[in-house]
This record gives sequence, structure tokens and C-alpha cells, in this order.
Amino acid sequence: MNILIVFAHPEPRSLNGALRDVAVAQLEADGHAIQVSDLYAMNWKAEIDRADFPALGADARLRVALSSGEAYATGTLTDDVVAEQEKLRWADAVILQFPIWWFSMPAILKGWVERVYALGFAYGVGEHSDNRWGDRYGEGVLAGKRAMLIATAGGWPEHYGPRGINGPIDDLLFPINHGILFYPGADVLPPYVVYQADRTNEARFEKLAGEVRERMQTLFTIPPIPYRKQNYGDYQIPTMTLHDEHHTGMAGFAVHHTE
Repeated sequence: MNILIVFAHPEPRSLNGALRDVAVAQLEADGHAIQVSDLYAMNWKAEIDRADFPALGADARLRVALSSGEAYATGTLTDDVVAEQEKLRWADAVILQFPIWWFSMPAILKGWVERVYALGFAYGVGEHSDNRWGDRYGEGVLAGKRAMLIATAGGWPEHYGPRGINGPIDDLLFPINHGILFYPGADVLPPYVVYQADRTNEARFEKLAGEVRERMQTLFTIPPIPYRKQNYGDYQIPTMTLHDEHHTGMAGFAVHHTE
């Protein structure tokens, strides 16, 4: 199988870097083909701006979504963006790996999403009617592919627990898992999160490495997070709200799980 790892950490000797190397070694040992987009090593351009749309006239107004869609449709996106889109098409599974900084992914990774997920490629696709509202949330360019996060955090596990001050880790990662990976169709696996990352000694690293190897070996067998698909009857179209029978007594992100 083909695996794409999108890696976002500025230090290759970091815990993230070491765990990435463990993941790559295990996947290669199991016979998979691997590509790694190391965003810092690539000097990836994080901000989306006029330079992303070279065919846009000098006097034309930059409307990011529309300009993105026009560039995608006419084949005038920049070469770096096109290369990453081709990697996504090639991949059977996508892994985003990053440290959790300020309750989200590093800016360089967010910039990768903003630039690569062009209109017509990752969103704004498919039929919009009384029966469907585009190919998204379970359908789209990543449909049939698997995706997961490998993330590190400085806080304790309790800080991200059900009553932890930082909020539950599943809620914290919901915008990435549901909004960035599930939105364009991927089957999203439970994330692998390392807590107290800066307190990792050699003995603990060996334990973490073993866990990463196991997750790589189960990449295509572990059940995905049971998110509700948009166009399969659970949501009212076009308001995209759940039918009453699906959320009685529930609130928050959990309503978007089927179980």
C-alpha cells in the first residue's frame, strides 16, 4: 500500500522526528511504499496569497476560494501544490504528524492544508441539490483512503481528559479529524497522542516506539472513528443539521458519531 506522511516539526532530532523514523521503518519493513512531506525541510510556503495563483490578473481582486477553483480547473496552481495533490491521490493512507502547539497544528501544516485543499479538489465538489450537498463528510477526493494523526503534547494525559482543563483530546482534535480529514472523505482512525513529550527518556521512548510500530501494523485493520456520513440520511439537507432522532439528549461533537 502507499502511505503519505505529512510531517511538521522544525527539528529532525525531536521526539516527533524519531517517532516518524520508527513509523517509516515499520511501514517499509511491512512492504509499503512511503512518501514523506517534511514541510520544514521543504521550506514549505505556509501562507496562501496572490503568489499561489500566477494566472490571476494584476488588477483582479483576490477571492481565495474562487481563485483557487479557477487555478485548479485551468491547471495553473503552483508546482509545489500540484505535487502534494498528486501525493494525496497516490496514497492509500495519509498520516499527519505534528506537535500540538496552542491547541492546534503548527502554522506550516495549516498552511499546507489551506494551499493544497484547493476548491474543486478537496471541497466544492459534487452535486448540490435537495438530496445531496456535495461530496464531503465521508465522500470526496480522500474517499476509500485511511487517515490518522500522530501528535505530541507537553501536558499530562489528565490535562486532556474528560474533565481536564485543556479540554478532551478528542474534542481538541475534532476540527482536524472531522473537518480536515473526514470532510474530503477519508476513513479517520483514532489518533496516536504522546503526552508529556518533553519528559521522554530512553526507556519511555522504547515503549512509545513499540506503540507506533503496532499502530503502523494495524493501519489498515483498526476500525475508524464512526463519524456520520453527510449524504446517508442522518442530516437534513440543505441545513445540514441532524434529524431529531439522532441527537436526543446529546450535545457537542459526540452527536456526529454513529455510536
